[in-house]
Amino acid sequence: MTNVIETIEDYSRLDPDTVINSVESKGYLSDARILALNSYENRVYQVGIEDEQPIIAKFYRPGRWTDEQILEEHHFSRDLHELDIPAIPPIYLPATPEETSAAAKESLFTYKGYRFALYKRRGGRAPELSNMDHLYWLGKLMARIHAIGKARQFQHRPTLSIESFISKPFAYILEHDFMPSLFRESYEAIVGDILQHVKSNYQQFPPELIRLHGDSHPGNILWTDNGPHFVDFDDSRNGPAIQDLWMLLSGERHEQEMQLRKILEGYQEFCDFNLTELNLIESLRSMRIIHYAGWLAKRWDDPAFPRAFPCFNTEQFWGEHILQLKEQLSILQETPLQLYP
Repeated sequence: MTNVIETIEDYSRLDPDTVINSVESKGYLSDARILALNSYENRVYQVGIEDEQPIIAKFYRPGRWTDEQILEEHHFSRDLHELDIPAIPPIYLPATPEETSAAAKESLFTYKGYRFALYKRRGGRAPELSNMDHLYWLGKLMARIHAIGKARQFQHRPTLSIESFISKPFAYILEHDFMPSLFRESYEAIVGDILQHVKSNYQQFPPELIRLHGDSHPGNILWTDNGPHFVDFDDSRNGPAIQDLWMLLSGERHEQEMQLRKILEGYQEFCDFNLTELNLIESLRSMRIIHYAGWLAKRWDDPAFPRAFPCFNTEQFWGEHILQLKEQLSILQETPLQLYP
């Protein structure tokens, strides 16, 4: 694929006509109804189709993933779907009109330089994380995903690492002067302390790296009367299995431990779990907090981000961020969550 747009600013050229024409270029007839969905990293739209259910068109952020990385994500969700695991894969279409082999399909398309994929629309609501039955069910399904994920690692997609989730975002924030000067010294000190704790945890409890969903927060799990299904594998990467589980935990410590027991009760019916990874939960949570601030900083030139996150890059944001990191450092120094308190 050539002539792919590589600058974030060019998202401004992704107007409704371009979205509709992109979808119609793949053989669909749009009824001109278009709805922008809640997505910041990419641009995602529901597009109405004549006499059919609407479909979802996902336009990839320029320059973020290579074609090979996107296709690895597509193949992973397709493999899960073909094994009756409720993951939503992209739509695969014939590679070219002249293609002689009916088996030749592709899922990543381009239109006027934009790379995009199409998905069937699947609705649902967020799971109830206080519902033990929901957690048990999610544990079983996540285990099935990980059983496939263990078969081999991603070759092109990245690994969830301390460097990519702490060191690089930390350096980016400081180098680009996002940190107000009155907070800089505190920020450097607290991130340095967290980094030492996280490195120590990883050295003491080195995890097995498998293919993950990577971002399994409740917004990426949709519940229906028939149970849950997983969407948005855009952050799939290699990492420890616990990464896909800890984001299902909430509340006070005793509540999280109760939730964790129920998740693992379902999980261990389909896949073995290394209990030493429980020691990594707070390290991974710390990494996500630091990475999130770096993600906002790196995307600040995208006009959609100042509109969606108006508090970012203010003294209030950074003061609260440092307070959150201090609380997280305190938690890192406590005993990890236990399966049997």
